[in-house]
Amino acid sequence: MNNYFMMKLPSDGKNEAFARSVVAAFSLACSPTVEEINDLKTAVSEAVTNCVVHAYKDSVGVIEISCETDAAENAMTVSITDYGCGIPDIAKAREPFFTTRPDEERSGMGFTIIETFTDEMYITSSPDKGTTVTMKKVFKGC
Repeated sequence: MNNYFMMKLPSDGKNEAFARSVVAAFSLACSPTVEEINDLKTAVSEAVTNCVVHAYKDSVGVIEISCETDAAENAMTVSITDYGCGIPDIAKAREPFFTTRPDEERSGMGFTIIETFTDEMYITSSPDKGTTVTMKKVFKGC
């Protein structure tokens, strides 16, 4: 049987640590290695930070996080959704070092980091409607 959860939280930077901790705790049922937990936490941190910094610019909106384990695939899928400004050019946004906030000295490596620490990553986005980043992490012992 697959297990799942969904939560909503404000796009406030102080919630980034909470979000990654909740996702990491949920993954424990899959018996991940410490390295796998750290990879997952890093990927979730990047996705949530993107919502805080880019999706709502200088306002606070909603971030939805959903997770589902898949025992048959020994994997967990995490989706992080915002209802902010959206991404007009996903291909451009996926390029290393691209950022919409150079004024804040952002590295532009968020999506690259997520791809590095997960097994699959998909982005869907609509201008002025929001973005969903879906990532899949395969564990050795789920």
